[in-house]
Amino acid sequence: MSETQTLEKTQKEEEKIEAEKEEKETSQKKLRYYEGIGRRKTATARVRLYTKTEGIKDGIEINGRSYKEYFPTLEFQKIVEAPLEKMKLLGKFGVTVKVKGGGIRGQAEAIRLGLARALVKFNPAYKRKLKRAGFLTVDARQVERKKYGKKKARRAPQWQKR
Repeated sequence: MSETQTLEKTQKEEEKIEAEKEEKETSQKKLRYYEGIGRRKTATARVRLYTKTEGIKDGIEINGRSYKEYFPTLEFQKIVEAPLEKMKLLGKFGVTVKVKGGGIRGQAEAIRLGLARALVKFNPAYKRKLKRAGFLTVDARQVERKKYGKKKARRAPQWQKR
């Protein structure tokens, strides 16, 4: 008897969890968003720009945390909010970001590019101003790989004539 009761309880709990997941998914699907993908070095950022700011900390949420918490340095915070600041839209949108890879600066610059691309999808008239500010320009520089027989990518070992 106790085994069947525990089985029933676990099944009910699983059903509740599934129902909660479905509710979250449908509530997120109802909100309209514009997506932009930004890449810099090895960092990739998927940026979603929502027309409503409800439930998003400080207007910009990165990997489930506030952008001020994720980037404690003011320099990186300014990089992230730069496209919204340029268009005078800071606080008017809810922004969620999923970013992975790279270092802290690469992630910040990937978010900036993704956010600028999402703003262009929202309103194509913003493209000219964002392009002039350099937010839509992709910085394609990558780290050059180290070659064998060399100390670094290009640095050769010291050579002696005699």
